[in-house]
Amino acid sequence: MPTTLAGRELIKKYLDENSISITSLATTFGVGKMYMTQVLSGDRKSAAANALVLNIIETFKIR
Repeated sequence: MPTTLAGRELIKKYLDENSISITSLATTFGVGKMYMTQVLSGDRKSAAANALVLNIIETFKIR
């Protein structure tokens, strides 16, 4: 399975540039803040976590 590390970094950069909190992002995608933090840090690398990363990238058109 390919890594989504680059995508995770792009998401964190996007959040910072747009003043979006991890709490707001987690709420938007229906997951807990701790889970979202673990996904973005790379601590969670399951298929579901990777799918969440891809969903966030697609939703916000992060490139």
